[in-house]
Amino acid sequence: MSFRIAACQMNSQNDKDANLETAEHLIDEAARLGAQMVGLPEMFNMLGEDQDTLKGAEDLPGRTSEMLAGKARQHGMYIHGGSIPIRAAGNKVSNTTLVFDPEGQIISRYDKIHLFDIHIEGQKSYKESSKVQSGEEMVTFETEHGNFGLTICYDIRFPELYRALTLNGARVIFHPAAFTLYTGKDHWETLIRARAIENQVYMVSPAQIGSHGNGKQCYGSTMIVDPWGTVVARAPERPCVIYADVEYNVQDKIRQELPSLQHRRPDIYERARAA
Repeated sequence: MSFRIAACQMNSQNDKDANLETAEHLIDEAARLGAQMVGLPEMFNMLGEDQDTLKGAEDLPGRTSEMLAGKARQHGMYIHGGSIPIRAAGNKVSNTTLVFDPEGQIISRYDKIHLFDIHIEGQKSYKESSKVQSGEEMVTFETEHGNFGLTICYDIRFPELYRALTLNGARVIFHPAAFTLYTGKDHWETLIRARAIENQVYMVSPAQIGSHGNGKQCYGSTMIVDPWGTVVARAPERPCVIYADVEYNVQDKIRQELPSLQHRRPDIYERARAA
């Protein structure tokens, strides 16, 4: 069994009209390339100053979700909606992924669990938790194309989440991001390939690239990685669409020949954690 999956790279700003128009064109391009599923980057509909994100947050249903639903119906494809800000309690938003089926119905939602609160000397500090409410649930969803796991950006630094998604059946894991240039140049590819190798899963990582209105520089390098850790598709340094064929027979062969998931020793891990 195989199917074609696409990932979109964007340079979103604080102009929602322009961002949504770009996303529509990229989804159309993915459909022309024969993709049955397409993923967008983190905060694809609005990426600006914190106040812009709060101002641009939507309810469900909302303008962005309605656009994605319409595109899913138009092309008869699954759409992974990157992430968008959804209004939450306490003048905050959730950093939320929505997944749409070919009929335009929302079949899965994931709210980002790990929030990006960092301070690196000489770099701009960032405190995502000041405006974003953390999610509390790990999410997988099932389609005729298999079982998928959902993560967002900073989640990639927490391997236990990816292992848990894999043990819950995920064979493909989405990782939309707006990864900073400073960390991305050293960590982006290494982290994505590591998560693919250790869990023997496909990783699909649609990314933001370039400069944004909030002074943020994003690394880009949207990629699709197979369960051996091979980068099977990588975006050039511009907004675009990449695609690859997910081949489960290849994944099955890797898992049979190198059965590391079967060799786990949770009995020992649990004892060590309790000690």
